[in-house]
Amino acid sequence: MRPLLSVENLSIGFGKGASVVKDVSFAVQPGETLALVGESGSGKTVSCRAVLRILPKVAQLRSGRILLNTRGSEVDLATLDERLMRDVRGNTVAMIFQEPMRSLSPLHRIGNQVSEVLWLHGRKSEREARKKVLECFERVGFPEPERTYRSYPFELSGGMRQRAMIAMAMVAKPDLLIADEPTTALDVTTQAQVLGLMKELQHETGMAMILVTHDLGVVANMAEQVVVMHKGRVMESGRAEPMLRTPAHPYTKALFNAAPEIPDEAVVAIPPSRDDLIMEMKSVSKTYTLRARKGWQAPTLIHACREIDLLLARGKTLAVVGESGSGKTTAARIALGAERPDPGGEVLFRPDPDQPAVTVHSMDRAARTAFQRQAQMVFQDPYSSLSPRMRIQDTLVEPLEIHRVGSRAERRDRAADMLRLVGLSPDMLKRYPHAFSGGQRQRLSIARALMLEPALIVCDEPTSALDVSVQEQILRLLEEIRDQQNLSYLFISHDLAVVARVADEVAVMRRGLIVEQAPPETLFYNPQHPYTKALIAAQPEPDIDRPIDLKLVAQGAGAPDCWPEEFRFNGFDAPRLVNLKHLEPGHKVRCHA
Repeated sequence: MRPLLSVENLSIGFGKGASVVKDVSFAVQPGETLALVGESGSGKTVSCRAVLRILPKVAQLRSGRILLNTRGSEVDLATLDERLMRDVRGNTVAMIFQEPMRSLSPLHRIGNQVSEVLWLHGRKSEREARKKVLECFERVGFPEPERTYRSYPFELSGGMRQRAMIAMAMVAKPDLLIADEPTTALDVTTQAQVLGLMKELQHETGMAMILVTHDLGVVANMAEQVVVMHKGRVMESGRAEPMLRTPAHPYTKALFNAAPEIPDEAVVAIPPSRDDLIMEMKSVSKTYTLRARKGWQAPTLIHACREIDLLLARGKTLAVVGESGSGKTTAARIALGAERPDPGGEVLFRPDPDQPAVTVHSMDRAARTAFQRQAQMVFQDPYSSLSPRMRIQDTLVEPLEIHRVGSRAERRDRAADMLRLVGLSPDMLKRYPHAFSGGQRQRLSIARALMLEPALIVCDEPTSALDVSVQEQILRLLEEIRDQQNLSYLFISHDLAVVARVADEVAVMRRGLIVEQAPPETLFYNPQHPYTKALIAAQPEPDIDRPIDLKLVAQGAGAPDCWPEEFRFNGFDAPRLVNLKHLEPGHKVRCHA
């Protein structure tokens, strides 16, 4: 059978520099999934963008052919007329981009943007397009498709925006889908459901897929063919099964060794001591009011957090895990004082063991300034958290200038020291953020958070957008800094393998509620709640013999009224979070005791 797409000896360069993609070749058959695997900067995305001819103007297609075989004819996309390429994009070949906020228009509603694909390529009426889009929204996991249809991108979380991008690419049912890290921003349960949906659509339509990813667990669950790239070259390629069982190239082996996994050995752990707490959240709830579309309708109440009780010991890491929209980031923003909790909730912060605790949301201006020196945040997206117009030196010294710490020379020296601490050279201080890779930018974000020598750092998905080798470096760095400086971390993540490595205690959130809480050594080997079991079952592993159990995922990730009897509830009548007698110390479960 002739391949649907053949890339032959592709070389791409920028300006007068050396080629960043060198003699890359691969092919994908109809109905088949090809995984492009490699570190950030290996040329995966550039190769895929060349297929659709959406490279920057300075890029040069220096050699090679890109042959598309569809509808009984073969065309070379590298030389195809631009007018004909417009018919190929979105209709025959669609692409899911990694950064949804850059790909979605902030001025248009989500539903209109997805429907546009059907208006342009499917020749659908507005009513027909709306119906198909709502069906697609439901299939990619939106809990309220109608509300999502009316929403703007800024009203959705990062994971929700990525779901919208997936829906936009799949709604027209293209012959070839290029998915550039399509599940990076998704929680594991949604990722499992979306991967299952992609497989289902492949069986229905015969769609082929090129999957760009750094997650070898995703590769094991999805791919029939694998191409491993490094520094613009193909290191190894072939059938997925033999390659995943016995990788031949040293670089492929290194990728496998860097992939985080939930450990195999079960240990009954002792929960962290409650004697020296740096932060305490008591009965924290947060309700948002969503204005009604029509004047006579009542506003909608969104309960982002409900009765959150968390204790963070000094020098320890408390991880909060859960799906996108579960309230993790809202809880973190409340902990940092960026959001005010509903009446009745409070956050206590004790920067020093010998000092009394302060109430974060009742501080005066001077106390708040002192608190902001002690509590910092590392954001999920290093692209957005660093100003593109400021040199790295200015970005790093800005917190010191705001808090009037040190002289100009001392601030520069402190910035240089922080770069060394995170594994970068002080020679990089004069560069702008665009000159760094994704992993380096995340290191810069960590360095900026450390400039004021804080006692607490909130890490909001700090490794979700990084490839496995860079992720390993960042996690090792965070652990070393925590141990050296006795830092405390509130670590937000949807990756259980990462949490199993860094956390001293784990709280599992679902739709604003903590449903289970325990040390990771206990939680991952004796999970009680159906949602926790779904999270563990949905964690993709780089083992072709252990596929994701979609049935178990669907049960735990379903509505609370579908859970087993002891955990089931309707509406807001949720059971309490209790420590059952037969469970380990510190193991709490939300159930009918």
